Amino acid sequence: MSLRLYNSLTRRLEDFHPLRDGEVRMYTCGPTVYHFVHIGNFRTFLFQDILRRFLLYKGYRLLHVMNITDVEDKIIAAARAQRVSISEYTKRFEAAFLEDMETLRIQRPEVMPRATEHIEEMIELVRRLDEGGYTYSGDGSTYFRIDRFPDYGKLSGIEEDVARAPSAGGRIDDDEYGKENPRDFVLWKAGREGERWWDSPFGNGRPGWHLECSAMSMKYLGESFDIHCGGVDLVFPHHENEVAQSEAATGKPFVRYWLHAAHLIVDGQKMSKSLGNFYTLRDLLDRGCQARALRYLLTSVHYRKQLNFTFEGVEQAEAAIRRVEDFLIRVREVKDDAVGREPLTAVVSGARRGFENALDDDLNVSAALAALFELIREVNPLLEQGRVGVADRDRILELFRDFDRIFDVFQVEERPSADPEILRLIEERERARTDRDYRRADEIRDVLLAQGISLEDTREGTRWKKRS
Repeated sequence: MSLRLYNSLTRRLEDFHPLRDGEVRMYTCGPTVYHFVHIGNFRTFLFQDILRRFLLYKGYRLLHVMNITDVEDKIIAAARAQRVSISEYTKRFEAAFLEDMETLRIQRPEVMPRATEHIEEMIELVRRLDEGGYTYSGDGSTYFRIDRFPDYGKLSGIEEDVARAPSAGGRIDDDEYGKENPRDFVLWKAGREGERWWDSPFGNGRPGWHLECSAMSMKYLGESFDIHCGGVDLVFPHHENEVAQSEAATGKPFVRYWLHAAHLIVDGQKMSKSLGNFYTLRDLLDRGCQARALRYLLTSVHYRKQLNFTFEGVEQAEAAIRRVEDFLIRVREVKDDAVGREPLTAVVSGARRGFENALDDDLNVSAALAALFELIREVNPLLEQGRVGVADRDRILELFRDFDRIFDVFQVEERPSADPEILRLIEERERARTDRDYRRADEIRDVLLAQGISLEDTREGTRWKKRS
């Protein structure tokens, strides 16, 4: 089964065929480093990580670009209020974002360009648009004429006459008095006293939000490339404006496949600081949530479906991870000389086919996970009965290694030996249980638990796991 993706541009599932055979060029909208990134954003970044990993799994060469927006109205205002440069202000939050990415096991793209380091490319793009007759000036800013671009609205489905109406929504340049059309968008904003600005042929100023992504994506990926991703809230006006300014400048199709992730809500409501349900990753870690459980939860629902975040859902994610890892422990305990009573080749092959086909179907993560849990359901009784052989053991572990190349939430390999002190405590607890000194055994369990070590008593002995 070939990879099929839902293209927001055509509004249908399409077979994926990159422009260059065997190579994918992909751009994903990154963070605005104004503050710590919230979990709604991370839902989108994690969907993009699953896509990235699956493309690599399928053998594609990948050039993935994610921008860092480090100049924007809120950033400028906050930096000014704190009397620091915008680079000083954004440095902290960019570092925090990279740390959060690592915590959630999000792979770094090949290129992560900062907007402030690509001002020349943005000025050049405005110059090309100006030469093509797509721009005009108003009160020192330079605007894009949407009525000069007949295809405006083809991505979002918003007709140009609707887009003119002030109620159409989206992030709007606040210098509206300089516009000829209320829905024309700013390419280059006039500089203001006390703010950071750059010199340009259009006057001192700074780039508009939409301009940044077009300039940076085309620098690294070319004037036409394969995939552009983001949250559904970016379809209009941000991505629509990207299409307009890019295709107006080049005369070429900008992006072949547009992918958009649906919103995340919290306890059935829109995430909002006023409702007290607004969370950054750091907020949730401080509340004791496991990073792996958060990764599992935020990737477990199809990216085009709304995800309802709840703390009960986090607990269920933790339980799902425990179930898988307990199963893997039992699989690894199959001895090297074990001979299975019934080959599981078809069962394992079917599970592999199930999870690969599910991800080929527009990254259907729910079906992919279901295929793995069905395998666990079928194999667990056979493990209990000692009917799994070494060949099947190795096939199962290889399957989970491949699965975790994409999901990266499970501990597939055997953990390294515990610290000698931990092993000593486990042995002391075993002696205490043998001597029926259950009070001491419970004390040792509590000591280990405080160190992040959980114990499980089985017929084969005590197993230990380090909680993550």
